[in-house]
Amino acid sequence: MVNLTIDNKKIRVPEGTTIFDAAAMNDIPIPNLCYLEDINDIGACRVCVVELEGINRLVTSCNNVVEEGMVIYTNSPKVREARRINVELILSQHDARCAVCARSGNCSLQEVANDLGIIGIPYAEDLSHARWTEDFPLVRDYEKCIKCMRCIQICDKVQDLNVWDISGTGSRTNVDVSHNRTIEEADCALCGQCITHCPVAALRERDDTQIVFEALANKDKITVVQIAPAVRAAWGEMLGINREFATVKRLVAALRKMGFNYIFDTNFAADLTIMEEGSEFVEKLKNKKNEKFPMFTSCCPGWIRFMKTQYPDMVDQLSTAKSPQQMFGAIAKSYYAELLGVDPSRIFSVSIMPCIAKKYECGISVMNDAGAGQDVDIVLTTREVERMIKAEHIVPEVLEEEEFDTPLGVSTGAAVIFGATGGVMEAALRTAYYLVVGENPEPDAFKDVRGERGWKEASFNLAGSKLRVAVASGLGNTRRLIEAIRDGSVEYDFVEIMACPGGCAGGGGQPIKDGEERAGERAQVLYGLDEISELRFSHENPSIIKCYEDYLQEPLSDRAHKLLHTDQNTWEL
Repeated sequence: MVNLTIDNKKIRVPEGTTIFDAAAMNDIPIPNLCYLEDINDIGACRVCVVELEGINRLVTSCNNVVEEGMVIYTNSPKVREARRINVELILSQHDARCAVCARSGNCSLQEVANDLGIIGIPYAEDLSHARWTEDFPLVRDYEKCIKCMRCIQICDKVQDLNVWDISGTGSRTNVDVSHNRTIEEADCALCGQCITHCPVAALRERDDTQIVFEALANKDKITVVQIAPAVRAAWGEMLGINREFATVKRLVAALRKMGFNYIFDTNFAADLTIMEEGSEFVEKLKNKKNEKFPMFTSCCPGWIRFMKTQYPDMVDQLSTAKSPQQMFGAIAKSYYAELLGVDPSRIFSVSIMPCIAKKYECGISVMNDAGAGQDVDIVLTTREVERMIKAEHIVPEVLEEEEFDTPLGVSTGAAVIFGATGGVMEAALRTAYYLVVGENPEPDAFKDVRGERGWKEASFNLAGSKLRVAVASGLGNTRRLIEAIRDGSVEYDFVEIMACPGGCAGGGGQPIKDGEERAGERAQVLYGLDEISELRFSHENPSIIKCYEDYLQEPLSDRAHKLLHTDQNTWEL
């Protein structure tokens, strides 16, 4: 333990603790812009500087450790002056039009500048004017970049894709796509982790809210919206309402007030996915000698982009089942259009996702199997829906719970856990067990695949055979797992991959709280919803059973293959 004094407060912390952490442990906040624990501690922003007694120069607190007897001042006149100058210099190279910024009110730079009382910038404005492909799902605004390097570090150290890098030198230093590539050339998985870890709005999703508002105003359109599992655990965060109150049924109420005609649950399609993917896996097991294993899940388009660019020779090992989003879109414009008795072309299909890659997925040219344009017309992130709720002057605190529409609003607990890493695997195994054995397992029989570890593995007994499975979240963990499969050091039958750490709960389209990783607590909400569900097996969903009886016939039928399956080799990047 080390004894020291911070702001006249005597404290004691473990040896090796940074000054920044020592202060935080004792409720002494030190402002910062670039720091990310264990990922980015390079002291680039110089906002976290502190004064050490007996040393003339100021030091960064994020990457200097405490020493016995240190006397530290985190907000002395010298510190305040330096911090103010540093922030003013950053602002001189930042587009400070906060009123028209996606992160206004939720921006670390805005907060630090406000706390310092900065109401003017004494330095000449010097903005970058590089151009970007505005229709790409991920948007970079060079004029807002503060060169904190977080995007570089998160992409390199966590996702292992090296999309971003430093360009230029000296005063011309900037952050850009690496190796002088365009973003389209950069093998970006569109996981969006660079967005959720950017302290400002230099990175954001393409905003599609106006397209949806226009569709809602068009009386000839029948607007159908689906809500992804992970969205229900997060949608209220930036609206100031707690998770217990921010139920999915209150989100249904908000969407109904906006004017959506029909509000459904992506969980219905998640159950459908399990029926198709689980059946596909069981068929492969029956023909094990002639099939190549492992079979990989295919719900995450960020993961599929990664597979196509990094390991294209393994694309055929992906399940051919579409993601729940795309299954829902195809069913909405075929089966549901038939139930309504309307021309499918009148249906405008919207999905609310915790994800940036889903914007890419819905636009893939082959995702049009219902024959009425793209099966999903527009994808909104959780953040975009929050902005729409505010734009419509909806007060979440007074919303009463409202039910999903039927039949595509009926789902099971197996579907809701899709939003957590390991959830797809667990849900699939529940139904695979039933398909092989003929009876249900205990609902929590496969809970060994739960947890936040980046790479998990487990084995289960399936009708006397040993079933080896693995789950990975985060593309750095994914690369390590795949390399281990390729060099023969591990063998699995079934593997689930999610591009974002923690799965969809930590997706790139989820609400941002700078410095906090919330995937774990959001996942616990989803597991809690599964635990209290009346139905916990996808094959027991009555709406799924009726959909097969009346329309799809059976899992893996010709019609099911046409509407619910895809060939990822045909996906353009």
